[in-house]
Order: sequence, then structure tokens, then C-alpha cells
Amino acid sequence: MKKVAFYTLGCKVNQYETEALSRIFEKAGYEVVDFHNQADVYVINTCTVTNLSDRKSRQAIRKARGRSKNSKIVVVGCYAQIAPEEVKKIEGVNLIIGSKDKGKIIEYIKELDFGTDGLNYVEDITGEQRFEELCIVDVYRERTRAFIKIQEGCNRFCSYCIIPYARGPVRSRDQDNILREITSLARGGYKEIVLTGIHIASYGRDKGTYGLLKLIKDVHKIEGIERIRLGSIEPTLITEEFAEGIRNMEKVCPQYHISLQSGCDETLKRMNRKYTTQDYKQSVMFLRKKIKDVAITTDVMVGFPGETDQEFYETYKFLEQIMFASIHVFKYSPRKGTPAATYPNQVPTKKKEERSNRLINLAAKMKMDYYHNYTGRILPVLFEQEVKGEKGCIEGLTPNYIRVICEGEKSLEGRIIDVKLKKAEHDHMSGVIMPQNSN
Repeated sequence: MKKVAFYTLGCKVNQYETEALSRIFEKAGYEVVDFHNQADVYVINTCTVTNLSDRKSRQAIRKARGRSKNSKIVVVGCYAQIAPEEVKKIEGVNLIIGSKDKGKIIEYIKELDFGTDGLNYVEDITGEQRFEELCIVDVYRERTRAFIKIQEGCNRFCSYCIIPYARGPVRSRDQDNILREITSLARGGYKEIVLTGIHIASYGRDKGTYGLLKLIKDVHKIEGIERIRLGSIEPTLITEEFAEGIRNMEKVCPQYHISLQSGCDETLKRMNRKYTTQDYKQSVMFLRKKIKDVAITTDVMVGFPGETDQEFYETYKFLEQIMFASIHVFKYSPRKGTPAATYPNQVPTKKKEERSNRLINLAAKMKMDYYHNYTGRILPVLFEQEVKGEKGCIEGLTPNYIRVICEGEKSLEGRIIDVKLKKAEHDHMSGVIMPQNSN
């Protein structure tokens, strides 16, 4: 039996697509093995969101070639879409597929058997209107949470972001296919579904009146699914109507990752973000007014071109005002092909590092403050896996995304159990499993 190995970089969408590709290979008679093992085919699913992502993609390609000179090296995804000629120059690459037609991967690999190397199937996707159904994923490697891709592409064109060029315009997945896949996963024992995509707030806008809120309501009806979690969203999605629509859907997790990027309106304008800090604050207020125990998490960028000390100060104070449960801080990285890469007043690396460290320290304090609010509370935890290096300990997530570690056995994986939260640590809370009803 032929063997295939995968290496996935980047976002949850890439993870979903790798799962789908692995099913395509299995149906074609391949055995899926670990990337560190010998394989007949190595598939590197690339990311291009930063220069570091590009470098990691190239490193993964070279590692695959180093394992075997006779294996086929297939490069797919965003980096391949943006820079196919650059990928083609890397020694040993046999096949390049971009952000579309990944489902034809077996067909393309068969063409390699005729002795042609360096095949490049990357096509322009700026006018693409079709959502590519890779397959219905009915078997994941894990059995707790499943990521479901509901849309592709982005029309926002933030001035720093390469993704609209790598993924193309918004294309929404047919709701029947989404619901069919989730139903299949529920039958397989999955408790939590995470709706993900490149810009899920845009779901349905290319198709008519069936939008994200209606999709959530339909997923909520599926028997066996106990949790619905949303991937990253933008504040423009959270209207009072949206907050009211989800408040009584008990399966929807009270955790919303609302991308901020900057807490300064002038910086947001240069970023070409489509909201103000007041818009963001209003969205958070809608959620906190309607939903108990809601957790607001976010992304913040430091060192965007032209960011002055005053602008950074405004961001810092805005973060303090909102009081997030968790913040992902990252430094601006110029991406060739984006407007921001040509902007004047690029911020020095040292200044970026200083600002990043200040926000990371603030984020750590906010997380601890958030955790302390739940000390002594009893919350349901979906246990996911044993804690690495700690025998007899298991970890999982509350609905509002607090990572909890308890004494417990592997047999608890995939179960939702009430836990009393005892102590806040730097990246989790410790807890004690409550006695279970024998009925």
C-alpha cells in the first residue's frame, strides 16, 4: 500500500482541508502516516500570512525532500498560490496546487507517473465564484471538536493582508452540505462543532438571505451536537439583532473571538478596517448585555506603519477598557503585494518588540483577572486529551474557552462533565471533577 504524509501550516481552514485531503488519499488506497515517517507522497499545505509562514513552508518542503529522494513532493495552499514560481525553484518539488482544485490532487499525482516534474496547476482566483467541496469529512483523527469550513475567500482587502489575493473572493458553502457533514459527525460522537472559514462573517452574502445566524440556528437543531463555537469574526457582525438571535441558543458557546487589530481609530483607517473603536465597543456591549459569562478574545497588531507612541498608547488604554479574556499579540510584518508594505514610516523592529512585550504582559494580567472571576465556580468541561507529561491528568475547555486541567483518566475524553474550578494558573485553571450522577 502506498503511503502519504501531510504537513499543515497556518489556520484552522488549512487543518480542515488537510483532513479532507487525507480522506481523498485514503479512498484512493493510500495509508496516511506521520510526516516524520517514510512516505511515497508528501503533501505540504502552506500558509503565507507572514514572511515567517513562507519560510516555514519552505523549510517543510526541504525536510520532506531530505527524507526521501524518490518520494513525490506536493505543495498546496496559500503560499503556493501567491508564489508558485518561487516554490517551483525549490529543489525536489514535483507538483504545485494553489487555493483551488485541491480535490483533483490524486488525478494530478497520476500525471507525475508519466515522468513530468514541476507541474504547476496554480490558476488565477480573483474572479472565482465556486466553493470547492473537497469531501464530506466523516472521520477525524480526534473525537472531541470538529472544525467545519463554511466559506472561502475574503472581500475586505485590509491594507496589510495578503489573504484576499491568496484565497480569492467570498464563496459560501451550500448549507445542505454543511448540515449533512455536521450530522454525520454528530453520529460519530462529536460533541462540539467549530464553524470556520477565511471570513465567516461574510457567510451567505454571496448567496442571498441565508446568512450566518440562520446557519447557526439550523446547526443548533442537530441532535448530538452539544456545543457550537464560532471562529474569528469581525465586530460588524455583532449587531443587537445578532446578539438577541443567539442569546437563547444554549448550544452556542459564550466565547467570541472578535478581531480588533488596533485600538486607535487612525491606525484602523490606515489598515483599511471597516469599523471604529466605538463600533467595536458597541459590539462587545451587545454581547455582554445579552449573554451570561461571555468571553471576548481578540487579535492585536503592533508596529503597523505610522503607528506613533500616542497611537500605541490609545490601543493600550482601549484594551484596558474592554478587558479581554485573552489577546493574541503579533508584530506587523510587511507582505509584498499589499499596500501597507509600501507605506512610509515603517516602525523599527526594536520598537515593535517593546510594544509587543508591553501588550503581552497586559494580556497575561487580563487573563489572570478573568480566570480569578471563576474561582470556585462549577462549569461544564469538554475533555479533549491527557496532559502531556502528567500521568493521570486530563484537560479540556469550558464553553467560554477556559482551559481546565483535572485529575482524570483517558476514558473521559469526549465527555462533558461538571468541574469545580479551583486555581488560576498562567495558561489554565486547575479543577476538580464533580461527583457524577449514576443515573
